[in-house]
Amino acid sequence: MKTIIYLKGDATNPQRKGNKIITHICNDIGGWGKGFVLAISKRWKKPENEYRKWFQNGENFNLGEIQMVEVEDDLWVCNMIGQHKTANNSKGILPIRYEAVESCLEKISVEALKINASIHMPRIGCGLAGGKWKEIEPIIERTLLKNNVEVYVYDFE
Repeated sequence: MKTIIYLKGDATNPQRKGNKIITHICNDIGGWGKGFVLAISKRWKKPENEYRKWFQNGENFNLGEIQMVEVEDDLWVCNMIGQHKTANNSKGILPIRYEAVESCLEKISVEALKINASIHMPRIGCGLAGGKWKEIEPIIERTLLKNNVEVYVYDFE
């Protein structure tokens, strides 16, 4: 089985040839404006615009769902709904939803295999969503790695 490859650097600038998917966690209330999404929006407007359209449309905008947005010829950003609300309004309950993250990563593994893409991400779910990497890492192993998808996790310097 493949293992996660940890790199120092910027997850919005994947260090790999071929098709790549940058994946990150979004909330289920249409909010975009804090955390890793700011780095994405600095490079491309389309992922935020598509996320907002998806939210307004409301169709299939639920925990555990994904949205693939092509931003370059060989590069997609995947908006994953893996967070319920935000930390500000959750009354001490963390916004991360591990089951939703697992569902999203299952779906992404299918998409990655279709286009022969590697996956690139920060330590998803461990910032504003309040998740723990020791919970997220096994989810990545059960989904992406089990399906033989290459995974790169970036720690920003």
